[in-house]
Amino acid sequence: MEVRYATNPTDFKNYDGERLRSEFLVESLFVEGELNMVYSHYDRVITGGAVPTVKPLKLEDQETLKTEFFLERREVGIINISDGKGRVTVDGESYDLNKRDCLYVGLGNKEVTLESVDASKPARFYLASATAHKQYPTKKLPIEDATPTKLGSDAESNNRTIYKYIHEDGLQSCQLMMGMTLLAPNNMWNTMPPHVHDRRMEAYLYFDMDDDSRVFHFMGKPDDTRHMVVKNEQVILSPPWSIHSGVGTNNYTFIWAMAGENYTFTDMDHVKMENLK
Repeated sequence: MEVRYATNPTDFKNYDGERLRSEFLVESLFVEGELNMVYSHYDRVITGGAVPTVKPLKLEDQETLKTEFFLERREVGIINISDGKGRVTVDGESYDLNKRDCLYVGLGNKEVTLESVDASKPARFYLASATAHKQYPTKKLPIEDATPTKLGSDAESNNRTIYKYIHEDGLQSCQLMMGMTLLAPNNMWNTMPPHVHDRRMEAYLYFDMDDDSRVFHFMGKPDDTRHMVVKNEQVILSPPWSIHSGVGTNNYTFIWAMAGENYTFTDMDHVKMENLK
């Protein structure tokens, strides 16, 4: 578990590119045979990547969390981003996840293991975890059962489909929200004009990109923006005070995860284009 600390937006003004990447970009979550995680002091969110091969990987890190088990005071959302089928076992009950299927695991579950059904075609699990004070049941939501929301247009280069998995009208949770956005071919913007939500942080996982594709992710206060160049399967940790908008060299998919004070997907403060600098 790597630990990342929160950043003051005033100090952010002085960061160079290297400092930006070290604070906000997670570059190497997905390594075969490993579970890697990053603990952010933004709303205590943990992001992680697990690629089990010959043996299951257990969700645990007692040294960092100082608890008896991972979900003693937490909840977690897990999405398989690989064509290889995955299996998550929660206190003895197993759930198979195909690509883009989501599993929510609530507070109090003591043992969570992740494995690949076929080690030669490993699953690639992305997880997001937030602190929790109320228990909700463990539930799976396949992508075909998730309700798609269409946004954007070809004219604006942001024709996209949003699948909301964990939210107030979907899989119930204490404070974690999680979903996925797929951009249509020849569309590159994930959102523009951008927005902020100062009551919660957000993490972006960009994936379904080939080796030469890149996303230019914009962040910072609306009137003082920066950018980072992001590769496939890398994560941006976005502070509550920052915009989070990106444009790719071609279309891509991203998973968004949020946690904080408000539990409403539409809690956004939109930024007018004339205020964007």
